[in-house]
Amino acid sequence: MQPLTQKIVHKKAKVGIIGMGYVGLPLVLRFCEQGFRVLGFDVDKKKVASLKKGRSYIQTISSKRISQFVRGGQLDVTDDFSRLRESDCILICVPTPLTETMDPDLQYIERTTESIRKHLRKGQLVVLESTTYPGTTEELILPRLESTRLRVGKDFFLAYSPEREDPGNKDFSTGVIPKVVAGFTPSCKEAVVALYSQIIQKVVPVSSPRVAELTKLLENIYRSVNIALVNELKMLADRMGIDIWEVIAAASTKPFGFSPFYPGPGMGGHCIPIDPFYLSWKAREYDFTTRFIHLAGEINVHVHYYVVAKIQDALNQQGKSLKGAKVLILGVAYKKDVDDARESPALAIMELLQKKGAELLYHDPFIPELPAFRKYHFKLKSSPLTEKLLRRADAAVVVTDHTQIDYRWVVKHTPLVIDTRNATQGIKAFGKKIIKA
Repeated sequence: MQPLTQKIVHKKAKVGIIGMGYVGLPLVLRFCEQGFRVLGFDVDKKKVASLKKGRSYIQTISSKRISQFVRGGQLDVTDDFSRLRESDCILICVPTPLTETMDPDLQYIERTTESIRKHLRKGQLVVLESTTYPGTTEELILPRLESTRLRVGKDFFLAYSPEREDPGNKDFSTGVIPKVVAGFTPSCKEAVVALYSQIIQKVVPVSSPRVAELTKLLENIYRSVNIALVNELKMLADRMGIDIWEVIAAASTKPFGFSPFYPGPGMGGHCIPIDPFYLSWKAREYDFTTRFIHLAGEINVHVHYYVVAKIQDALNQQGKSLKGAKVLILGVAYKKDVDDARESPALAIMELLQKKGAELLYHDPFIPELPAFRKYHFKLKSSPLTEKLLRRADAAVVVTDHTQIDYRWVVKHTPLVIDTRNATQGIKAFGKKIIKA
């Protein structure tokens, strides 16, 4: 261990990062900024080619940040996984989606672990960052790596450190977000603490990888349950004729015992809609049912149907049918001001609208074209947001409240606006056109 920690402390260790996405790429840049040599790995040849040319494919990361390290020789990117032997520290940042039956899909972790196993050598540190259920590091990764006859804590080191990224949030960059870490043995823990201490202001060691794995799930389950609660209250408040946004604003004045969560069209992103079900699945092994998690999931899925029903009712009030109506979706990203539409509630809402016969259009300044997703294939391109487009639409639906859209102008030129994000707050002149959903 000592040779490895000395290499880390003196920034002589080469860091290999597997997965050049929304988690892996910010880590790459942070290590480069702190003086490490980094080798990025990805199976996507287009990503590899783009990074080799110093080009970014993530809106929140500039090409300039990447190109300076590529030109300086500090960063190399490859799809040749035999080069894992060059790395002293290997960080796994691959997706952990769900199957169609809502079970953990660990194929990416399994394939990555197999690649590491083939090229594992003495003195390497392997860290899993992907969100997963408690026990994954110990039960899935460790046996495969020890099948090489190298021993954990002696020949190689194994750790878990859950990713914490908030794309688009300028207040919390990679370097300032506290990092939870856990090693499988004391020497593994020492090595992983040494590594992340070089790039993160505050490292938080915990007693085991299982604790760290559950920590990440708790963070996202906390959000999932509270979002479900406020979405349920939104639907109740609507029936009562009460503005839930006003209620939340008033409750937020309490200086203790209350943290505001805000309703919306449903949950989105790669974490909150998915991660809680990893724990639900694992809980069955212990003859335990996670009722809160399942209930929150049901409510947040029901919100999609609620939004579509509000659109249909609003059109009915104008003497129009949803079938054949031109519905403009404003924002398809899972959160505002990012270019990521993974698990976006917009996709589920669009599919429901399409099944009911609506003609779909969308505008998103960050997503010019909808790619093929695991569940959705729309083959649509973003329409320029013009007065002509707005007048042509029978209804515009604010699903993602991007800050660069002028919502007052949208309301002025659109016959009907269904607002799921309170983006039209304070717009009084055209009040009858606006339906909160």
